[in-house]
This record gives sequence, structure tokens and C-alpha cells, in this order.
Amino acid sequence: MGVSRLDVFYRRLLLTKLFIGGWGKPEDLKRIFEFRKIIGDRERCKSLVPEDYPVYIDKTEEHTDCQIHDGFFISPLEHLVPGILPTEAVKARFQFIVPKRWQKNRPVCIHLAGTGDHFFWRRRTLMARPMIKETGMASLLLENPYYGYRKPKDQLRSSLKNVSDLFVMGGALILESTVLLRWLEREGYWPLGMTGISMGGYMASLAVTNWPKPIPLIPCLSWSTASSVFTTGVLSKAVNWTELEKQYAINSVYEEIIKLLEYCGADSFKMGQELVKNSPGSVDSLEHLLGLSGDDNASEAKYSKAGGEAEAGRGLLIGGPGDKVDQLLSSVNSSGINLDTLPRSIHAKNALHVKKTDSAKCCRPSLYRESISFMKGVMDECTHMANFSVPVDTSLIIVIQAKEDAYIPRTGVLSLQEIWPGCEVRYLNGGHISAYLFKQNVFRQAIYDAFNRFCLKYPNLH
Repeated sequence: MGVSRLDVFYRRLLLTKLFIGGWGKPEDLKRIFEFRKIIGDRERCKSLVPEDYPVYIDKTEEHTDCQIHDGFFISPLEHLVPGILPTEAVKARFQFIVPKRWQKNRPVCIHLAGTGDHFFWRRRTLMARPMIKETGMASLLLENPYYGYRKPKDQLRSSLKNVSDLFVMGGALILESTVLLRWLEREGYWPLGMTGISMGGYMASLAVTNWPKPIPLIPCLSWSTASSVFTTGVLSKAVNWTELEKQYAINSVYEEIIKLLEYCGADSFKMGQELVKNSPGSVDSLEHLLGLSGDDNASEAKYSKAGGEAEAGRGLLIGGPGDKVDQLLSSVNSSGINLDTLPRSIHAKNALHVKKTDSAKCCRPSLYRESISFMKGVMDECTHMANFSVPVDTSLIIVIQAKEDAYIPRTGVLSLQEIWPGCEVRYLNGGHISAYLFKQNVFRQAIYDAFNRFCLKYPNLH
């Protein structure tokens, strides 16, 4: 199956780099991986969130067809892993949109935000209000950490500053979803389900793995792991690999972190080195085949030079050995070398022991491959569905996928059908962006189908 030209073109319009701060604090990564072992096992974390965890409503608006309640609570992650969340993200905010008249039961679907979905307007307008009109179903919209009211002051738009921020977001949303599901149960709402589009679909999937009861789940335009999104998908071009490579090269702590990675499925970075070996040119090849790029060598040179200039502009020179690494990387960035033609046998850690001219020939390719490998490892550890508990009833899961999605590659990773036997996958024609913009009605229908399936199977489970 090919990939959407619109997806590739749209990605080229986004000029902001992802992860400009690098991997994040090594100690934060270690704390997150240790905590992942707990929340990845549903039985171990049943008591993490108290049944009566406090939730507050501080504003209510009356509309002709619904009430819109604004609420908040303190993220449980702040209590369990203190200081890991930015100060702005500690207070979790949500909007609860309830119909004036219920049609049948009191169903509520929790919607988690996709990439760039700040505040509540988009989900309220495109999903929640139409769901009120079509079926009388309520929606609860949770604000993601690092977005909207919860965005750190030093973060540029939707671009997470550190790789670790994505994992902190996921851990927080798992716990926060549990808080809201329990609160809705206490308030007498039923049935309850979860959905999300793109990144929101990933986060909803992670949250449901932690819920101890059958629950409808409708992840739209997401798949089994986020690792492919940032290593082989079109978004990999937006990743600030220059900074990631530099940090990986000068800090031996990342070798310690590798030892903490437990995921070892058939598609893990430990088992699938061939994927990493072939990945550096994958996106360039993709764009070349689509006719959206010129000469690959020129494209790579332009990309590398831009990265080098950005580095210099930020003045991120680290004392001691780091100065040498910066110079080495800078010399390669500005050289326009075709990385794929250079020797691949030199290990990244040799970077500090070779001459500057030799480094320009062989150091960066090895660093790039190892950085991609490390990215795959840490992403799989914290986002791969196979590294978490299987939802209680997978027959209540309806996955919506775009056949030509260039943002969410399905090649080389385990499918959701393999991880969650019994789930249903529905495919749409087209790519990620076109589906996101024009297929909201299909997403809503899948929600209704999953909720109806739940009601038929568990009519007395409330």
C-alpha cells in the first residue's frame, strides 16, 4: 500500500522541530521506566488511584441542547512520581458536555486529544456536539499534559521539548483517565468508553489497558506503538536528531538506560536491528518516490546544514569532551556528505577518539543509526501495547485505520490484531490528514457501534 501525498506535503508545512531539548533528564527517563513496570501491569496498580479521588466542577454553561461543565483535579502522577510533571500540568482540566435529554441510558465517552489539539474547541465542535445531536451521548474532553492550559511556558506550540515528555504525558493520562472513569461511575453514568484520534488514540488505548472492567475503546488513526511514528514515519523528519545524537554520544548513562528496557517482542529494537539499519533513508526514499523531493543527496545536505546552523544558533556547547563532539557533528552537518555511502562499521562511542576529518566521514552515520535504535527502544518501552496488559474484553475495541497513513507506519511492527486478538480493525481509503479532516462521522459511528456492542454483551454491568 502506498502513502498519502497529502500526508507528506502537510508534514513539510510544519517547520517546528520536535524534541529540541533532547531526550530529557536521564534520571527522569529512569523514573518513568520504573513506573512503567507498575502501570503496565493492571493487577499491580489497582490501588494506585483511590476510588473516591476528588474531582471538582468549577463552571457550568447552559446551551440549548446541552450543559458544558468545566472541571479539574490534581493529576495522580504528581503524588506517585513527584516533580516529573511540569508545574503547569499538575492540575488536570476537563470539559464535560452533557445532553439536556438522554435518549437511552446515560452514556459517556472520554475523548483524549490528538497532536496539536489544545483546549477543547476542536473535539467539542467536531465530535462532542454532533454526538449529542445524533445519539444523545455525553462526552468528557480531558486536556493532555503539555497542551492548552497545561502547556509549559518554554514549550513552542505543540512541539514537546523532550522525548521523555511524551512518556510523562502517557503515564499521566493513564492515571487521569482512571480518575475520570471512577468519578463517572460514582455519578451514575453508564456505559462508559474511551476514544481519541491520532496521538489521542494511542493514549486512550494505554488508558484502557489499565482499566479492570470491560470497556468500549475506539482508537482512530493510531496503531500498536509510537516508535514507528518517530523513526520511520514522516514525522521522523521533524525530529531534532542533531541534538539527540549529540546527547547520546557524550553521556554514557544511555547505555545504563538501555539495560532498563524490558520490551523484547518480535518487533523490538533488540530483535529487529535490520529495521534500524535500513531506516535512515526511509523517509527520503518515500518522498523521492512521491516526487516531492529533488536529489536525495541534496535534500540530506540541506537538512543537515539547517540542523547545524540551528545548533550553532542555540550555542549549545558543552564543556570538556562535548566541545569536540559539537565540532565533529557541526563539521558533518555542514559538509553535505551522503550518509548512506559511508562506512557503517564504526561505533558511535569511537567519536571521541578519532580525528575531526575522520569523524566527518564515519562518525555521524553510526550515531544516527544508534540514536534511531535508542529512540525505538525507549518508545516501545513506554508506548508499545504489547508492553501493557491486554484490555479485559478486546471484542469491544474498534480500531479505525487509514490505508495510506504516512504518519502511522504499520510495516515492521506487531499489529493490534496480534496483540489484542478479537479486536476489529476498519480501514479507510486515504491518509492520516484527509481522514482527520473529513472522516469524523466514521469515527463517531464506530463509537456508537462499540457502545451498542457493550450494551448487548453486558446489559447488567453497572
